[in-house]
Amino acid sequence: MRWMRQIEVPAPVPPGAVIASATGVHVRIGGNAILHGVDIEVRAGEIVGLAGPNGAGKTTLFNALAGDIVAEAGDVRVHGEPVASWTARELAQRRAVLPQQIQMSFPFRVRDVVAMGRAPWIGTDRQDADEAAVERAIVAADIESLVARQFTSLSGGERARVAYARALAQEAQWFLLDEPTAALDIRHQELLFESLRARVRDGDGALVVMHDLALAAAHADRIVLLRAGLVVATGTPREVLTPAILGEVYGYAIDVIEHPRTGDLLISPARG
Repeated sequence: MRWMRQIEVPAPVPPGAVIASATGVHVRIGGNAILHGVDIEVRAGEIVGLAGPNGAGKTTLFNALAGDIVAEAGDVRVHGEPVASWTARELAQRRAVLPQQIQMSFPFRVRDVVAMGRAPWIGTDRQDADEAAVERAIVAADIESLVARQFTSLSGGERARVAYARALAQEAQWFLLDEPTAALDIRHQELLFESLRARVRDGDGALVVMHDLALAAAHADRIVLLRAGLVVATGTPREVLTPAILGEVYGYAIDVIEHPRTGDLLISPARG
């Protein structure tokens, strides 16, 4: 029986290996078809940006990959196995999920909230690393000044940073992050992606739902554009983030220019 499985720490994932995938995935919610045969892969060593207009199906695909909703048809796999074949604890050892909304009613201290990310490793040989993992996450998320405060006393941006620290402390092999920078100031947006990039260089993978296309251009290795439950384009930022593709997907004229100093793509509505 699944609940009687011996606790085994996941083996390292080879660089470039597929960590998670969806193939031909269809999802229906409340009688409404949301995803229509979506294919996507996340590999070790890359950040995949998932973008598209409101109602495109980004959060639904996110939840299907996380194992939180069941696809009506198609195949969702984590580490090569059907997502439903893993127990909740086994999934938590393999992927860290950061949803859009972080709800917590009890006045836990920030350090205790971050430490909750270590729950999947209780009873394993990685439990001995709990304290060090929590400290690394606190520093990476820039919340050292918040650790003694109650989570319920924090601003929205501070809560977002604490929730991200909890995901970092989990030390899973890939991250599912849904709009992680939405409540953050510019500095902390960049710090988040710097820390995520460091984890990816060490062999982790990440899928990040993003509305800010300039951030996607700057930090994603690949971008998947959804519209109306279908993948419209997938590729590098320069392949996907073009005025023609973005205009079609968003139904609005969009300018894409290169920064004169760095060459980064700058993306904005075509005003005037």
